[in-house]
Amino acid sequence: MVKRRKIRELAVQALFALEICKGKPDDTFDLVCDNFIAGKDTRLFSKQLFLGVCSRKGRIDELIAAASRNWRIERMPLVDLSILRLAVFEMIFVDDVPPKVAIDEALEIGKRFGGEKSVPFLNGVLDRVYKDIVLS
Repeated sequence: MVKRRKIRELAVQALFALEICKGKPDDTFDLVCDNFIAGKDTRLFSKQLFLGVCSRKGRIDELIAAASRNWRIERMPLVDLSILRLAVFEMIFVDDVPPKVAIDEALEIGKRFGGEKSVPFLNGVLDRVYKDIVLS
């Protein structure tokens, strides 16, 4: 069985790489997978998340911008932004993931990949998205 955290981590790595490389989503995803060990199932499910975020990036960024105080999207650390995009995508557009699970997973990924202030930042933005968008 594929662990969902590994799937999410691979999707975040691909989202981050897409911001850096500015390439085509499919090519960027394949490049990331070629450089990180990813099983067939992990790749398949991760790519679905990754492409889902890419296809709804504008709406996701609107939600993040509305929920973040004193932070413009273009000033956010790219790792944190990638984690936020995935979590918001799961909270809003993926029916089989409870929003609180998406938040918890984002915080765990933030602990692994983010900086010293990532977890409080992620928690603040995602909590606001949850309260303002999901619960309303």
